[in-house]
Amino acid sequence: MASQDAEAEDAAAQRNQKLQELLAACALHDRQAFHQLYEMTSAKLYGVILRILVQGEWAEDCLQEAYVKVWNRAESYRPHLASPMTWMATIARNQALDLLRRRHREVRITAADNLPEEVDRHLLPQDKLQQTDEGRRLNRCLEQLQSAQRQIIALAYFKGLTHEELAARTATPLGTVKTWIRRGLKQLRRCLEA
Repeated sequence: MASQDAEAEDAAAQRNQKLQELLAACALHDRQAFHQLYEMTSAKLYGVILRILVQGEWAEDCLQEAYVKVWNRAESYRPHLASPMTWMATIARNQALDLLRRRHREVRITAADNLPEEVDRHLLPQDKLQQTDEGRRLNRCLEQLQSAQRQIIALAYFKGLTHEELAARTATPLGTVKTWIRRGLKQLRRCLEA
């Protein structure tokens, strides 16, 4: 078991290094590197976006916009501040939240009873993530957080709730919500980088 964990950590470190190299090449406008970066990361970023937007068509559009931002901002990536996936996932998440806010302003959502009921038999993005080594590592790290803190972080990052919405939804003071998120993310970062 320990050797499997060590192998998984080594593979993650090599992947991280490769992604850092590709981002550096993208900063120099290397299109081939950008293509490789997209191939290596698009499924995970699509999962992040789809979890927020829910609608596949919106998620696909948003993914393209997120990669445009990754391309344009590649030179601003700093490896000592975040892993490449964390940096790109933050861009993708913010892009999805921006799109969601724009769409809510533009579109009135029809009442749920008027929508045809369909069953999607595909795995949800979070279920696909659970099947990867990174997903299992993330789960282990999330389990180390206090349950209230874990809930706040999950609602913030997977449902796109603002600090104010989180405070109202969980009946927790706003300052506490902000502190839990800040400390929880630091703890997750330390755990994932260990």
